[in-house]
Amino acid sequence: MSSATAGGAVDSRMDIHEILNYLPHRYPFLLVDRVLDVVPGERITALKNVSMNEPFFPGHYPHHPVMPGVLVVEAMAQTAAILSFKTMGSKPDDKSVYYFVGIDNARFKKPVGPGDQLVIEVRLAGNKRGIWKFSATAKVDGQVAAEADLICAVRPTP
Repeated sequence: MSSATAGGAVDSRMDIHEILNYLPHRYPFLLVDRVLDVVPGERITALKNVSMNEPFFPGHYPHHPVMPGVLVVEAMAQTAAILSFKTMGSKPDDKSVYYFVGIDNARFKKPVGPGDQLVIEVRLAGNKRGIWKFSATAKVDGQVAAEADLICAVRPTP
């Protein structure tokens, strides 16, 4: 979906079809529905539409459904992976794996539930020898739901 517009600017939005080219995840573990903006080497903004049909809701507080915090962090990591691949100018393949290797300073500030739209903002903090560091925030209605510093690595498949 990224393409040059009439004025020469680059459209940095990605629909689900393009996202599927940048993430190996599939249902029920694909947690990014759309990319609103991506600037390779800098930042990305994506969203996850949280539906009552999510497979975790029947068992995660059925009387008061809440998206598990670890899945909010996973959505942030998947968004970071898209930023990494866009920055490298490549896509995932069967010769390497993009691992989520660390979480620092994770904080959960607001529950995420059915009907919420999770807006995920990730900034690249650094990349050295295949280790990527990010600062990530997930918001609902402009309020921070979760934030964390993420560490990821691209490694050859065994």
